[in-house]
Amino acid sequence: MHVSSYRPVLYLQLFILFVDLFVNSFSELLRISNVTILVLYIIQDICIIFAAIVLFLMFFNTYVFQAGLVGLLVGKFKYTVLIVFIYFMLCIGLHIWTMSLRWEDVNAYIWTPGYQTLYVFQKVVAVFYYYFYKRTSYRLGDPRFYQDSAWLRTQFNRRR
Repeated sequence: MHVSSYRPVLYLQLFILFVDLFVNSFSELLRISNVTILVLYIIQDICIIFAAIVLFLMFFNTYVFQAGLVGLLVGKFKYTVLIVFIYFMLCIGLHIWTMSLRWEDVNAYIWTPGYQTLYVFQKVVAVFYYYFYKRTSYRLGDPRFYQDSAWLRTQFNRRR
C-alpha cells in the first residue's frame, strides 16, 4: 500500500477511535434525554463495527493475505481481533442495560453492583481496545505486508 493511500485510511481509523473515546468518556455527562444517550450509543456501536470492517479490509489488502498466508496475519493480530469483538459485546451489553435501567428517568441512580462491575470491566477493556487497535493500524502500514520480500518468503517456507 502506498503512503498516499495508507494515510487517509489511518486518519479514518484514528477518527473512529476518537469518536468512540469521546462517547465512552462523556456519555454519562451528556444524558440530557433518553434519545440523546440512545443516539450516542448507536454512534459508538456503529464506530466499532466500522473499525472492525476497516481493519479486515486492511488485512485483505495485504500481499501476505493475497499470497495465502492468512495464518500469519491471524497469528500477528489475533489479540486485536479478539479484543475488538469482546469490546463490542461489552458495549452492547452495557448500552442495553443502561437504557433499560434509565428509560423511565434519565437521571436515576442505577449503580447496582452488577451494573457497576460491567461498567468498570467495559472501561478497562476499552483501554486495551484503543491500544491494540491503534498499534495494529500503525503496524499494518509496514511495507513488508504489501510486497514480496525475503521476510515473506521465509515465512512462506516456514508454513510449508
